[in-house]
Amino acid sequence: MTFLTLTHVTKVFGNSAAVDDFNLEIGQGELVSFLGPSGCGKTTTLRMVAGFELPTSGVIRMGGEDITYKPPAQRNVGMVFQAYALFPNMTIAKNIAFGLEISHRPQAEIKERVAEMLDIIHMSSMGARYPYQLSGGQQQRVALARALAVSPQVLLLDEPLSALDAKIRVSLRSEIRAIQKKLGITAIYVTHDQEEALSISDRVVVMNNGKMEQVGRPLEIYNAPATEFVAQFVGTLNTLRVQIEDPATGDLAVEGHILRTGKKLEGMSRGDNLTIALRPELLAFTNGQQDLNILDCTIENITFLGSIVRFTLNLGKRAIFMDSFNNPHLRIPEIGDQVRITCSPESVLILKASESEKQEAAA
Repeated sequence: MTFLTLTHVTKVFGNSAAVDDFNLEIGQGELVSFLGPSGCGKTTTLRMVAGFELPTSGVIRMGGEDITYKPPAQRNVGMVFQAYALFPNMTIAKNIAFGLEISHRPQAEIKERVAEMLDIIHMSSMGARYPYQLSGGQQQRVALARALAVSPQVLLLDEPLSALDAKIRVSLRSEIRAIQKKLGITAIYVTHDQEEALSISDRVVVMNNGKMEQVGRPLEIYNAPATEFVAQFVGTLNTLRVQIEDPATGDLAVEGHILRTGKKLEGMSRGDNLTIALRPELLAFTNGQQDLNILDCTIENITFLGSIVRFTLNLGKRAIFMDSFNNPHLRIPEIGDQVRITCSPESVLILKASESEKQEAAA
């Protein structure tokens, strides 16, 4: 069931649209991430949902109610910031209780709710401590508990883990997701970290230059990027400019090789240019069978990434990456070796330009 709706939401600063015609429906209990580079409009969109920014045009509805121009205090949303924003002169328990106290809740109710929140974030014995006595991860847990204590209808998280080190981020994002699912709360999570967005989200909204590039489940975003921008931004990717060899069979020419896609290229002719994408993990060394797509390459570099070995390959004048699981029992080719690699027709993704890229090309 749809709970939060943004319809044709636009925010203009001066002559520039920070958010341009944003349309999204978020279901009850769904966690949706806004993913994109700095300046793409994701935080501005979040702030409009919170009421800290007002749309230039468009409508925001929560539970069927128009909240577009309601002040933040009347929206019943919880906000978790990047910088924790805890009150340094208050204990952890007092920080969590703050929203309840300004709402004039009974003291018994406040005490019970604070104890419940401390238990949820696994800090039941730390209520009497002050923020300076906690680690960064613990402070962010307290900020989350404070936002949840008032039982908000929507939880908004603005880059909540970016100030933490990598190992704590992985642990804490799993905790945030577990708490969100346990409470069944609708949430929007802003991040520029693709791994973070893909790992915790029900759906991901990829944004660029104020526009929505693609909306979908994490697997869809990664495996079937809709535009070249999405393909480049989400995951490591090889993009190649190719020419159409046969539009009826989907055959493409690249550096003297033929790549077969098995897809009819409607409305295109032989010699037309296209951009394709190949994920590094979908390339492999040939095993002597009659593979459909075979590329002759030279190994330029080999990088060990723990469980993954990344090969940098020269395909004619172009460099591409190939990832392989690290198996100590297999012989790894050496730098300078001539190798043949293959990929399935299904792994060749044909990309279309995003609206912003089309505008840049026309300029």
